[in-house]
Amino acid sequence: MTIDRLLVASRGEIAVRIIRAARELGIRTIQVYSQADADSLAVRLADQAVEIGPPAAARSYLNIEAILSAAQKTGADAVHPGYGFLAENADFAEAVETTGLVFVGPAPATIRLLGDKITAREIAAKAGVATVPGSTGRMDDPQSACAVAEDIGFPVLIKATAGGGGRGIRIANDRTELERLAPQASTEARAAFGDGGIYIEKLIPRARHIEVQVLGDGQRVVHCFERECSLQRRRQKVWEEAPAATLPEDVRQKLCDAAVALAQSIRYRSAGTLEFLYDDETGDFYFLEMNTRIQVEHPVTELVTGIDLVREMIRIARGEPLRLRQGDISLAGHAIECRINAEDPANGFMPAPGVVDDLIIPGGPGVRFDTMLYPGCTIPPFYDSLIGKLIVWDDSRASALHRLERALGELDVSGVKTTKSLHQALVLDDDVRNANVHTRFLEQWLERDRLPPT
Repeated sequence: MTIDRLLVASRGEIAVRIIRAARELGIRTIQVYSQADADSLAVRLADQAVEIGPPAAARSYLNIEAILSAAQKTGADAVHPGYGFLAENADFAEAVETTGLVFVGPAPATIRLLGDKITAREIAAKAGVATVPGSTGRMDDPQSACAVAEDIGFPVLIKATAGGGGRGIRIANDRTELERLAPQASTEARAAFGDGGIYIEKLIPRARHIEVQVLGDGQRVVHCFERECSLQRRRQKVWEEAPAATLPEDVRQKLCDAAVALAQSIRYRSAGTLEFLYDDETGDFYFLEMNTRIQVEHPVTELVTGIDLVREMIRIARGEPLRLRQGDISLAGHAIECRINAEDPANGFMPAPGVVDDLIIPGGPGVRFDTMLYPGCTIPPFYDSLIGKLIVWDDSRASALHRLERALGELDVSGVKTTKSLHQALVLDDDVRNANVHTRFLEQWLERDRLPPT
């Protein structure tokens, strides 16, 4: 099928990224925007832009009717949802296709299937992929949750069945905490996802977060190796790498094979990411969930494989078969990504919107900065605080760390507070340099006042 005009139903740096990829494929782009983003870089770069509502996301970027109306008025052939907002909303994908447009992503049924974490665990089990010990279904009352927790052993995680991005998760160390926290997790999940369902998982204290990137065309699936995303704050990723630094080669192969097996079992189409917990003390890994969209951290995979994942998404959406065979995909060097947020690390990571007075973007070999910024732009207070991603590549992890240290020193975003200082401290930390990290490492590190004042 032909895609000549692509509507971008997202904002920020990922909208810029999609516009650039589409243009390289000869596709014209239409950027939808809220009133708060009228002067955004994505609006400036797109071939056409359409305002879809006021700043509140519920009335703009989450307004399916407004987005589809913009697509019809501008003659769009397809819609790319980016990440966040409606990217994993099966109803949105279905509405796009019902309107006669191409949805650049998986089939709506696939999104719906994998969007429920309980169903995703069942799919993994059928594909022979291990899942974290826990409940086999949603927990509708504290007593059943307690029974499961006592069976698998405390501490446990209380998680939202429809969750994502760390929302609706609580840690319970005993029965009393579980009875108190389960209703809180359910309430938060209902507010965030419209579904208060929860389930229970065993907490692995020093787990590493490893994820595998896949591409599928509905018939065949390949993997693009793994990323490590263990450095997290409040379960939000902060720093990502590819490949995972200390992963044994046999475990890497098993992880990637498991990811392909699961995705192949559902005839996955588009780019997707399967997330796992890895226990490096035992060598065991467990499937967590599958994200049916492009990930924030996709650039590190692009740099170590040489594959443009966003362009591949669009090609697959056009109905093209996968151009890559597994044997064509190999790893070269090491890449690290730092998420640069408009937040004040010295003030509890308080969001710091405002006007960017000046901007110096680092350069040189192996340095990439994916961003929504330009000098004089306004960072609005209404959305996620991610404003850019500094990504470096070099032939080894040690060299990449040195390059990252240099690039962070060059980066200057004047006029607003950013998390640059956090990454400057992390890149010099001995445990980080030795890849001695886990999913709770960063919060423990911050509790020890390791971050210098800004």
